[in-house]
Amino acid sequence: MSRFLIVLALLAASPPLLAQDLAIVGGTVHPVAGPPIEGATLLIRGGRIAAVGTDVAVPTGTQRIEAAGKVVTPGLFDPWSSLGLVEVDLVSPTRDEVMADDEDIVTAAFDPTLGLNPNSVLIPYARLGGLTTAATGPRGGLIAGQAAVIDLAGDTPAEMLAKPAAAMIAYLGEAGAGRSGGARGAAALRLREVLDDARFWRRNQAAYDRGESRELVESRLDLEALQPVLEGETPLLVQVHRASDILALLEIAREYGFRPVVVGGAEAWMVADELARTNTAVILKPLTSLPSSFERLGSRFDNATLLTRAGVPVAFSTFENHRAGYLAREAGNAVRFGLSWDAALRAITLEPAEIYRVQDRYGSLEPGKVANVVVWSADPFEISSRAETVLIRGRVVPEWSRQRALLERYRTLDGEPPAYD
Repeated sequence: MSRFLIVLALLAASPPLLAQDLAIVGGTVHPVAGPPIEGATLLIRGGRIAAVGTDVAVPTGTQRIEAAGKVVTPGLFDPWSSLGLVEVDLVSPTRDEVMADDEDIVTAAFDPTLGLNPNSVLIPYARLGGLTTAATGPRGGLIAGQAAVIDLAGDTPAEMLAKPAAAMIAYLGEAGAGRSGGARGAAALRLREVLDDARFWRRNQAAYDRGESRELVESRLDLEALQPVLEGETPLLVQVHRASDILALLEIAREYGFRPVVVGGAEAWMVADELARTNTAVILKPLTSLPSSFERLGSRFDNATLLTRAGVPVAFSTFENHRAGYLAREAGNAVRFGLSWDAALRAITLEPAEIYRVQDRYGSLEPGKVANVVVWSADPFEISSRAETVLIRGRVVPEWSRQRALLERYRTLDGEPPAYD
């Protein structure tokens, strides 16, 4: 990891110094790491969770948030987004998640968070749905580049970052084939070639620097960026849907020793036993059931249920930047199709944190963890419920969003322009 990324990681690891001391009192707390606690108090100090339970003493002068009759959960975590990198999908100058050079299908060194926009109008809207944390990353190419974990608050990219270079993004199957020049087998072959060169570069770096090694297909920067993947430190998130392509990915991962994560996985349920045997996590969209392409013919609503029963780690994403705040609704639909309530909550909190190895700070309500917390009016998986209070790093974030401001402006014909502070 470069010195620049190390500095960003250190800055991101600590909550803001101005975080409030708060106590959320009387709600039903779902820690995720343990059973729900009714009538509990959640004490927050310095942006971290200090205590949770029914016998927690609230220090005099601590600001209280009354939560009786309400539900308290960790902030939601979307593991597959480009939040802060995209504004308008059809306007290319507002999209910073894609490299401009369409000919270069391997851009492993690409770190799009250098263009992260803390003032994106999509971020406040996502927070209204209880989303506090997301993995944001690049798209396009066979190997698109690096994703980072961010909190959805902060005035600068450094303040938002929770973990830079947290994963590498790649594509296989139909998507990877299109980027590799034809047959889907070409994508797997190209991926093997890149990983082979990265492994060769690691073992022969001195000779490479002297110009005494064989020619390699990728740049030094890309080969260097792939080293944490080959060392098992950084997961390789691969968008892939067809069952046979998932098996091909698992075989490549076994051969090169990296930690794969299946993204999309429309037919993952068909190879659930193999995914469970290799402890390979799957990030999926619960509301996927239509055979929208030939590689998704096996799509079904109970995909998450079947995977979880087999012992596969499952996380959920909306796969939509403009609707990222609908993550709880996606999870609720998984419950509708057989997934347990607790497993659905884990799939949008602790499981994403474990995929990106930030579970020591995120994903559950335990002492010492970052105080990303949501107070819900009722069951968060009910469509009529709303996130009444959202805390990020111990601070209550405003309910403002551009959509809400426009609603208020045009609620009456003589409405005043909205305030944008």
